[in-house]
Amino acid sequence: MSVDIDPIIQKSQEACASAGVKLTKRKNVLVVLLRSSIPLSAYEIAERYKTQFNESLPVMSVYRMLDFLIQEKLVHKLETASLYIACAHIACDHQHETPQFLICDCCHSVKEIGIKQHIMTELARSIQNTGFTLAHQQLELHGLCERCQSDSM
Repeated sequence: MSVDIDPIIQKSQEACASAGVKLTKRKNVLVVLLRSSIPLSAYEIAERYKTQFNESLPVMSVYRMLDFLIQEKLVHKLETASLYIACAHIACDHQHETPQFLICDCCHSVKEIGIKQHIMTELARSIQNTGFTLAHQQLELHGLCERCQSDSM
């Protein structure tokens, strides 16, 4: 499945401009992630960057660029695997919800879906009196995607 990334890049540049920052060379790191069907490590991004743009990019630079892209809500880090994926909702005009990632343990594909605000409010309420401070509101669920389930039958 091929995705037209031009409108996504355009929307990313507009979002950065409205925040008073520029996408610059970080755009190509985003392009690498948009072209990938699976989440990538910083090292894999550096390798694909070199292949796709015929230019070396130090891994430390990739990490700095990823930090920027995460801050601008263009990329997500999958904490359980230390892998990165482009936000599935960059070009959307709706209010973004808390991300939930459905990660296939067979093919490593990831589907991003939003968690409704009332569910997040209820989760926050359930931990309110425990003394625990929630630092990150991202859920990552592992299992088998529909395609891999079909393949195993």
